[in-house]
This record gives sequence, C-alpha cells and structure tokens, in this order.
Amino acid sequence: MPDDYPVAINEEGIKIKTEKMAPEKLYHCVFEGKVYLFYKDDMELLHCYEVEDPDAASEIERNPADIENILKKRAGI
Repeated sequence: MPDDYPVAINEEGIKIKTEKMAPEKLYHCVFEGKVYLFYKDDMELLHCYEVEDPDAASEIERNPADIENILKKRAGI
C-alpha cells in the first residue's frame, strides 16, 4: 500500500488514519487471513466490516485493485 493510504498494518495490528480517508470511499487491508473493509460516511462515521472467507482474502490480496468486483462476485451480485 502507498504511504498515504489511510489503512496500515504494523506489529500492533491495524492502524486507521481517518483524517486521510475520503467520505464514501472503500478502503481495505488483509490481516491474519481476513479482509477488513473501512469507509467513512458523509457524517464522518467510520464503518468497519470483516470478511472471513479465506478464498476471498486470498483473491483480494492477489488483486487489490479489483476488490469491489471480487466482493460483488462473492456476494452473488
């Protein structure tokens, strides 16, 4: 991930810099075999979701630029 990406992983776990997040934009990371999704809404509330499917995590890790299509495919949309 680029240095300016608002989600980072370090020895303490997942770190989120909400001040760097654009509203209504999806951000993600893969941590301990799970995909974590984050977005900040127009009210400045942070939303977080966990995807436990290891196949989805692996596919997203291989092709992060296609995350939205991967999630739609896995959800049957």
